[in-house]
Amino acid sequence: MKPLASCTNGLRQSGIRAVTQLVNQYGGINMGQGICDLPAPDAVKQGAIDAITGDQSVYSYHSGISELRQRTLQKFQRFNKIPCSSEEEVMITNGSTGAFVAACLALLEPGDEVIQFEPFYGYHVQLLKVLGFKPVFVPLSGSSWEPDFDSLRAAITPRTKAVLVTNPGNPNGKVWQEGELMQLLAVLQEHDLWAFTDEVYEYMTYDGNRHLSLASLPGGWERTITMSSFSKTYNMTGWRLGSAVAPAHIIEKMGLINDLIYICPPTPLQHGLAKAFDLPESYFTQLAADYDRKRSLFCDALRAAGFSFEAPQGAYYVFASFEPLHRAGIPGFENDEAACHTLIKQTGIGTVPGRSFFSDPGRGRFHLRFCYAKEYPVLERACAAMRAFGEKHGVNR
Repeated sequence: MKPLASCTNGLRQSGIRAVTQLVNQYGGINMGQGICDLPAPDAVKQGAIDAITGDQSVYSYHSGISELRQRTLQKFQRFNKIPCSSEEEVMITNGSTGAFVAACLALLEPGDEVIQFEPFYGYHVQLLKVLGFKPVFVPLSGSSWEPDFDSLRAAITPRTKAVLVTNPGNPNGKVWQEGELMQLLAVLQEHDLWAFTDEVYEYMTYDGNRHLSLASLPGGWERTITMSSFSKTYNMTGWRLGSAVAPAHIIEKMGLINDLIYICPPTPLQHGLAKAFDLPESYFTQLAADYDRKRSLFCDALRAAGFSFEAPQGAYYVFASFEPLHRAGIPGFENDEAACHTLIKQTGIGTVPGRSFFSDPGRGRFHLRFCYAKEYPVLERACAAMRAFGEKHGVNR
């Protein structure tokens, strides 16, 4: 038989999915995969039910139903302060991943390079490779995961076409500050590069940090494809609905590509999602407050278990170092994969090994990613398990 496509050679099940299967075997708590196990808003669920019973079951326009595009446009204008002005500049996608695929295929040529800050979200990197594009890595460093713009400039070559920014960051919870985004935009303008921004955790920021879209800055709109998702905001990861906003000539081509790959987002779910825009502002205020409380609860428990980290500025992950446990000689913490398995066996808590987020696995050797998007009873069980682990090993005395 002829071989499979060469782009599949490096494909392996993601560490995130593998951990999910392992923690299920132990009947534990999955704090690895970024699944918010909270219920979707009732109005959204009822809207989808009404659409199904009303036979809203045929293809929609490839870029989404008009009502949802209009309301998403208004959201980008109001919340993100992006200077978009027309429904033709917005598309509804099959998750933010669908937006990323469409953007890449609309703007990149085979062999083009895309600069990716690391630690990174692994799906971005793997998709770039499968689609025939080359990720180039620029590390973030320091306690606040700061970009080094000299390193960024040094990474740019004649094949560089775009820079990818995840804001707030996954796995590190970094929220890009205005000064950083202004410096990034200056580099983009200097080298005439596109920007892909993944902003799926935009409503989840803490400690006075605020979300700022690159496309909202003067000169940013023209060269930025802003991608978002409804999955995290409305607890509907399985609905696979996202959005993108960019100048109309880009969205037009992205929509045509979306038509070829996906045809359209699920029609009845789009009608249900449209009801989310009737939710009061207090929904988002409460969302942020709940995640802030959960962050504090879990960070306190992680510290009691001997982990070292800076509290995330946004999103709902803690990217924590267990190097103190390794230095203390506690068995099972030789590296990230060993630590992941040790925690599952001793606490029932599933995490993601740090190597999943770096081009050089060694940079993630002493890190694990925890997801605290859990209902309070589940999170409290996880906190109790981590504190008990710390007491058992004497690391929180």
